[in-house]
Amino acid sequence: MTSKLHHYRKFQPPLSPGAASWYIENSPAMISRILVSGVSGPIGKALVPLLHSRGYEVVRLVRGPANGKDQITWHPGQAVSPESVSGFDAVIHLAGETIFGYWSRSKKARIRNSRVTGTQNLAQALAQAKSRPRVFVCSSAIGYYGSRGDEVLNEGSDVGKDFLALVCRDWEAATKPAIDAGIRTAHIRTGVVLSPHGGALPKMLTPFKLGLGGRIGDGRQWMSWIDVQDMVGAILHILKTDLLQGPVNMVAPKPVTNAEFTQTLASVLRRPAIFPLPAFVVKTVFGEMGEATLLASQRVEPARLVGTGYPYAFSDLRACLEHLVRS
Repeated sequence: MTSKLHHYRKFQPPLSPGAASWYIENSPAMISRILVSGVSGPIGKALVPLLHSRGYEVVRLVRGPANGKDQITWHPGQAVSPESVSGFDAVIHLAGETIFGYWSRSKKARIRNSRVTGTQNLAQALAQAKSRPRVFVCSSAIGYYGSRGDEVLNEGSDVGKDFLALVCRDWEAATKPAIDAGIRTAHIRTGVVLSPHGGALPKMLTPFKLGLGGRIGDGRQWMSWIDVQDMVGAILHILKTDLLQGPVNMVAPKPVTNAEFTQTLASVLRRPAIFPLPAFVVKTVFGEMGEATLLASQRVEPARLVGTGYPYAFSDLRACLEHLVRS
């Protein structure tokens, strides 16, 4: 247990290994009713069934009309009624405008406002609720760090300077009302989530199955990934682990370069990966979005998850892709 806590303890007050072990294993869950936003995304689609299977009562925050007692309507750009979010043991906030697509001025405004304004409104309502949650899990992203080449990044690393980094910085800061109200708040800095039901992987499968896949740019940029099963499992781990608050890197322990990722995917599909996508094409076709996502290098380690003993189902990329592609 001492080795598992080594990295984690850099970010938390000192705790003896014996006490930390007891605390992690015996921390009372005391959670039964959970409010979740962003349920239509690949993470939400995997998370809600998992929570139901574990016996939790799940209520969804939805942007359209509420359809039943398990839904609450909200509008991220508007104030949230404290009464509507009162009485939940935990809140998991996953909502946000997709970053994919051409980054026009209006698109960038939607990306920022859906995260920062929506989170601030929700956090303010939770802080004012008569019955506050014990824990608030709020999405963020490893985009917080910016593109950092081969530098190994953990939860203590500095914020980057590009658009996504500053959005993530303000996104996390928007939870301040909840933190000030004494609600344990975790910012889940998510890497590339590999899921068969959305996100990056389904977009890659068609060209790779046709033998048209290949590395992006020079392929040396680091890609920090996580299987969707571990993504939702780690969220559940955060709910149960009172030691976890502040930033938590949601990535597998073994990041890979883009070249390694594409070669592994091609091998799993039994196809060649001989058609690289040059960096200038990425910049020309996708603009700032392509440079900030497809060409960015983020070598991230999950120090806090490893330090609190999260048991990864998939720490090896090949095993993860074989499971996803063939399931």
